[in-house]
Amino acid sequence: MSSPYDQHIEELLGAYRRERAQVGELQRRMREVKASATAPRQALKVTVNSQGEVTEIEFPTGAYKRMAPVELSQMLLTTIQKARATAMADVAEVLSGHLPAGMSAADLLQGKADLGGLLPETPPMADEVQEYIASGRPGRGSGPRIARPPVA
Repeated sequence: MSSPYDQHIEELLGAYRRERAQVGELQRRMREVKASATAPRQALKVTVNSQGEVTEIEFPTGAYKRMAPVELSQMLLTTIQKARATAMADVAEVLSGHLPAGMSAADLLQGKADLGGLLPETPPMADEVQEYIASGRPGRGSGPRIARPPVA
C-alpha cells in the first residue's frame, strides 16, 4: 500500500517525464526546420537548416552565367540572408508558446533575451519542502530532522 507521499512523488515524476518528452519533441521539430529563398529571376535558390547553415545552393537557370562576379556575390549573400531570416522565423514559431510570458523567441534566438526569465526566482515546490528547507535541513536551525531513505 502506497502512502499519499509516494503517490505525490509518482505524480511529480510523471509530470517531469511528460515535460521531458515535450522538450524532446520541441527539439526534434526545431531540428527539422529548413528554409529556402530564391533570388530574382530564379537565378539562385539557397536552402538553410534550423541553425542557418547553408545546406544547398542551386542555380535553376543559367542567369548566373551572365552576371558580373560582384553581382553574383551580392545575390548570393542577399539570398542566404533571406533564407536564414525565414529559418529563424520558423524556429521562433516552433518555440512560441513554450517560453515564459513576455519572452520573445526571436530575441532568444538572437541572444537578446534575458535568460533569467527562463527559471523562476525560486523553484516551484510543495509547502512541506519549503518548510523543510527553511527549518528542517540537517546542520541548519533546530527544526525537525527528516531521515534519509535507505539506499538500495
